Amino acid sequence: MTTAGARAPATRAPGTRLALDRPGTARVHDYLLGGKDNYAADRDLAHEVLAVLPQAGDAVRAARAFLARAVRVLAGRGVRQYLDLGCGLPTAEALHRIAARHAAGTRVVYVDEDPLVIAHARALLIDGGNIAALRADVRDPGAILGSPEVRRVIDPAEPVALVFSSVLHFLPDAAEVVAALAASAAPGSGLVVSHATADFAPGAFAEAAWRYEEASGVPLVPRDAAGVAEILGPFRAVSPGLVPLGGAPFGGTSRPGREPIMYGAVGVR
Repeated sequence: MTTAGARAPATRAPGTRLALDRPGTARVHDYLLGGKDNYAADRDLAHEVLAVLPQAGDAVRAARAFLARAVRVLAGRGVRQYLDLGCGLPTAEALHRIAARHAAGTRVVYVDEDPLVIAHARALLIDGGNIAALRADVRDPGAILGSPEVRRVIDPAEPVALVFSSVLHFLPDAAEVVAALAASAAPGSGLVVSHATADFAPGAFAEAAWRYEEASGVPLVPRDAAGVAEILGPFRAVSPGLVPLGGAPFGGTSRPGREPIMYGAVGVR
């Protein structure tokens, strides 16, 4: 439901000091995952969301599990380099560690606008020349693709996976963001998307989204299945296609409070 490394409000200029008395999307997500890199304001908002959408914690954990499956699929197709866009605070199962289990020599650039996220990433994740962390806004593909970090780690002639794990539901222009970054991706590249939806619990999700934006200033934009499919753009969804993550199986019955609130898809060019 919340994002690892989701964008801060567009009005906040880079370099602005963090306001730790206001919830941050990456820190709220960290708390929902059971992490410790969060503050009282983040925990308060997480509990507000959970009060009306109790499956929110299940949803973010399901999205992390989906990421691991997606990396396995893409590694099996020969993808060896990844851009983790809106990476969020580090977890024990960081993307480069997941990828290393399936292929040697994988290369990863972690990208996030939040300076706290990047400070943690540089301190905890950068353990070799094949990994870098870049502070940048995912809505600025030129800054990302032209950065020294990406130029050093990512070979533009080889397939790359664009990873948007629980990020795009914070961007009203998500399809345009993905298209801009995908424009220079080599054939065989991949796309990983996990995205919030109100399809199965519209009333509860609307209330949670209102509370989230009211407290954090960050809009939460759920999309239906067709809207998430549109984001895939030039990427063809691999089997089983666009699927709900967590909750009851698609089309099945579920008790209130346990409906899925996230879609996931893996695409290839």
